[in-house]
Amino acid sequence: MTTAPDREPRWLTSEEQRIWQAYLHATMLLEDHLDRQLQRDAGMPHIYYGLLVRLSEAPRSRLRMTELAMGAKITRSRLSHAIARLEKSGWVRREDCPSDKRGQFAVLTDAGHEVLRQTAPGHVSAVRQALFDRLTPEQQKSLGEIMQIVAEGLEPKDASADLPWLR
Repeated sequence: MTTAPDREPRWLTSEEQRIWQAYLHATMLLEDHLDRQLQRDAGMPHIYYGLLVRLSEAPRSRLRMTELAMGAKITRSRLSHAIARLEKSGWVRREDCPSDKRGQFAVLTDAGHEVLRQTAPGHVSAVRQALFDRLTPEQQKSLGEIMQIVAEGLEPKDASADLPWLR
């Protein structure tokens, strides 16, 4: 939402600024914590783990590259680089799409399933320790509701939206 050029912006109150800064600080620390855990335990960044999880949950453990980019909210270029690294590790392979000469699928390999099987317990433990164990059940419920509201408000509804994963 932009403000009209002749109108003063709605500046954050000191309490809103405190909340915003706490959110930024916590999310950066959480992402760093999870990234370090996955680098240590599996030699991959958090975003690669997320890609493997998405593939593991897809029918036949495969997704179109564009669909995977959309789900991960990353550019197709960044996804292509990530998939190349995952291929090099033997965790993913690409397959051509028979109905679209330009399209490709990313497919989770047996080795990819195995690395997820081995890595998931430590990752879940890190998520639980860093987030859920610090919150009461009521706080967990509130956090989920708040994040759902924020996500729904930011989810693009216009097909012509400038979306990174379409670039």
